[in-house]
Amino acid sequence: MKPTLMILAAGMGSRYGGLKQLDQLGPSGETIMDYSVYDAIRAGFGKIVFVIRRDFEDEFREKVISKYKNHISIEVVFQSLEALPQGFTKPEGRTKPWGTNHAIMMGAKVINEPFAVINADDFYGKESFAVLSNALQKMVGTKDDYCMVGYRLGNTLSESGHVSRGVCSMNEKRCLTTVVEHYEIQRRDGKVTYKSGENQYSEIDENLPVSMNMWGFTPDYFVHSEKDFIQFLTEHGTEEKSEYGIPTMVNKLIKTATAQVRVLDTPDSWFGVTYKEDRPTVVSKIAALVEQGVYPKQLFK
Repeated sequence: MKPTLMILAAGMGSRYGGLKQLDQLGPSGETIMDYSVYDAIRAGFGKIVFVIRRDFEDEFREKVISKYKNHISIEVVFQSLEALPQGFTKPEGRTKPWGTNHAIMMGAKVINEPFAVINADDFYGKESFAVLSNALQKMVGTKDDYCMVGYRLGNTLSESGHVSRGVCSMNEKRCLTTVVEHYEIQRRDGKVTYKSGENQYSEIDENLPVSMNMWGFTPDYFVHSEKDFIQFLTEHGTEEKSEYGIPTMVNKLIKTATAQVRVLDTPDSWFGVTYKEDRPTVVSKIAALVEQGVYPKQLFK
């Protein structure tokens, strides 16, 4: 059974100012998402599930999905503020989406196999998809045994400014125990440092694993999420900006010993356009990968 890749793309319209402005970073006009789909196909994924908003469905199918349709099976599901359990309604005035774990829940009716979850606008790398696909194929028929790709901190930094990262701690079995957010991480004088106090910066090991939102789950994760989302809404559903994110759900499952999350290592570098100044660097990095033969000049023909 081939695993499925879920791509969280519901925020694309607002994030980019319209789908027509999807940034073309590859030599033949490819977006970052094109590289993720290409890597997923060659890593053995059998289906892509896009989570989008219904208001840009037609444009998304025309501008994005059309290029993949002859290469891999595609499903589209929709995230909306009204997609709530029975008995709950959207608070008046709320415009903020419910969060990434709510987006995952939209795939429950179309995913019956181990699946990966990624962001639409992050570059994850060939080896990361291969490592994750291999793990997911071994998860067929299992429950409560998940995984995530842990990037080495030094491979996720921006050359244009500081970043925040969720630094992962693991037990002796490489299972996730905690994720602690660190802020203002960047290279300073050849060392990687983070803000450890008021006007204070401390060195941090650049080989520590960090989460870049590349997860692997089995379908029972939907069951856990649906149950927990009701509790979340009971406690925070009337708030205009409360967010039900993946880390919220994962941390709860770990703390209650309901599930474990194995941390997979990758040698790849993660990159994205965190700052507008990052764009030339991202274009250069992709061009270098093409020059090295990691990717063809044109991904989809």
